Amino acid sequence: MQNISFYQQAFVGYLNDFTQEKEPQSLYGPINYILQLGGKRLRPVLTLMTADIFNGAYKQALNAALSVEVFHNFSLVHDDIMDAAPLRRGKDTVHEKWDVNTGILSGDAMLIMAYQLFENYESAVFQELAKLFSKTALQVCEGQQYDVDFESRDDVSIPEYLKMIEYKTAVLVAAAMEMGAIVAKASNEDKANIYEFGKNLGIAFQLQDDYLDAFGNPETFGKQVGGDIIENKKTYLYLKALEFSGAEEKKQLLNLFSLKPSDQTHKIQTVKDIFVSSGASLATKEIIEVYTNKAFAVLERLQISEAKKQLLKSFGQQLMNRNV
Repeated sequence: MQNISFYQQAFVGYLNDFTQEKEPQSLYGPINYILQLGGKRLRPVLTLMTADIFNGAYKQALNAALSVEVFHNFSLVHDDIMDAAPLRRGKDTVHEKWDVNTGILSGDAMLIMAYQLFENYESAVFQELAKLFSKTALQVCEGQQYDVDFESRDDVSIPEYLKMIEYKTAVLVAAAMEMGAIVAKASNEDKANIYEFGKNLGIAFQLQDDYLDAFGNPETFGKQVGGDIIENKKTYLYLKALEFSGAEEKKQLLNLFSLKPSDQTHKIQTVKDIFVSSGASLATKEIIEVYTNKAFAVLERLQISEAKKQLLKSFGQQLMNRNV
């Protein structure tokens, strides 16, 4: 098993070969653009790493890893259209750089390309990868719809929110890991367990992302701190603040989340103060730890060496100790 940077470099090299210029340029140009915008490449790295963990060759998992990354970026192109987002990783979004129709069509093509990449595998592996991918892709769409629905609801519950982030974010992390196990022809038990590890780590990762959106370092976070507050997103922080606040604070929070003032600075600071004073920020840190520990507990059930378990745990700790 190699270090993270090794898998990142191997994947980016493979991605660069994939993103060759093709005709029509107006279709493939936007696809290459979004795929080359960078990012952590977390999901494909997990696919390659998992293949190695179960004694497969990481090179055999490159097509599955690329499929995961192409699908992830397809979902970002369409999410950005739905959110009317102007920027993605500090650059123009596809629909801003081109137009909405281009974003829709290029995104559609990316979904098809993601499926095509499974054709490089033998029949049994292809079938298993495609089945997992189809289930996951539909769950991601369900999660996105829940997220949209929550924007107009004032009665979102904690279990509903956790289900939404599981579907919108965590299942793709889980599937990325299981795909690596499928390519390596791991046992059914190990495939199920590595999926659970990825799912719980993915939930913890998204909860931490929500926390950092409010309390991250603005110089290193990579996007606008307080973005969820500006957009009135009903995150775990917000739901816990409502649960813990007294009548006056609750009324103030509900009022603030019904507004989109021209100057957001005061709103962001006031909401953050309520998150802290109500105990919501501490509760969010605690639930992040709960899901991280759930992920680590699954490692004990994996039929791999203790050294490999420790490497997975170290990766999880590194992921969850970020503070940017």
